[in-house]
Amino acid sequence: MSELVTVTREGPLTIITINRPEASNALNADAQVAMDAAFGSFAADDDQWVAIVTGAGPKAFCAGHDLKQQAAGGELVSPPNGFGGLTGRKGLNKPVIAAVNGVAMGGGFELALACDIVVAATHAAFALPEVRVGLAALGGGIQILPQVVGAKHAMGMLLTGRRVSAQEGHALGFVNEVAEGDVLEAARRWAELILGGSPMAVRATKEAVGRGLSTPYDQAFAEQWSYPAMQAMLASEDYVEGPRAFAEKRRPEWKGR
Repeated sequence: MSELVTVTREGPLTIITINRPEASNALNADAQVAMDAAFGSFAADDDQWVAIVTGAGPKAFCAGHDLKQQAAGGELVSPPNGFGGLTGRKGLNKPVIAAVNGVAMGGGFELALACDIVVAATHAAFALPEVRVGLAALGGGIQILPQVVGAKHAMGMLLTGRRVSAQEGHALGFVNEVAEGDVLEAARRWAELILGGSPMAVRATKEAVGRGLSTPYDQAFAEQWSYPAMQAMLASEDYVEGPRAFAEKRRPEWKGR
C-alpha cells in the first residue's frame, strides 16, 4: 500500500488512514489510487468485516481534492469507485465508520457521508465549499446530504459552503456521536458493537437499507427476501448459529459464511 494511505488490521477490523497531514489529508491523484486500492482490498477480504477510515494528525480528516495539484495543471482525479475509492463504490455491504478527527471539507465530507456511521471529534468541522471555488459537490454530496438532513438544511450548506460544527452535525443527523476523547477509540467502540452481530446479518441489513432508500416501501418490503446479501444470510452457518447460541445461553461464534 502507498505511504499516502496506511492500512492496519485488528482481527476482523480494517483501519484505513489518510496519511498526508502536511496537506490536511487532501487527496492528490496518487492518494486517490491508494484509497481505492485500500477499500478494494477490504471489500474482497472475507476475513475483514468492518472498516474505519480516518486521517493522520489532529487537525484534518480530509480536506477534499488537492486543489493545489489542480491549480498546478493536474487533473481533478476521482477513481471509478468515487472520491477516496468509496463515494461511488457499489455493492459494498460491509459497514464503514468515519472517525472524523478534524476538518472534513468537500470530498472529505462526502467521504464521511458515504460511511454508515460518523464519529466526530469535538473540534471537527464539515463543509461542502465547492461553490466558493467554482466547483460543485460531485462526489455524492449533492445526492446524499439532502437524504440525510432534508432539502432545506442541505441547501443551506450546499449553496453557501458554510462550515458546520460537529455538534451541529449531530443535531442535523449526519454525525452519530461527538467524541469527547479519542475519536478513533470511539469509532472502535462502534465497530465492536457491530462485530457483536453476525457479519452476514449486518451485510444483509446494510444492503436492504441502501436499496430501500430508492425503492417504494411496498416494493422494498416484498423484494428484500431476494436481495443477494439477504439470500446469503439465510443460507449461512451464522443463520443457524445465532438461534442455537441464544437457546444454549452462550455467545455466538460467528463465521461470516
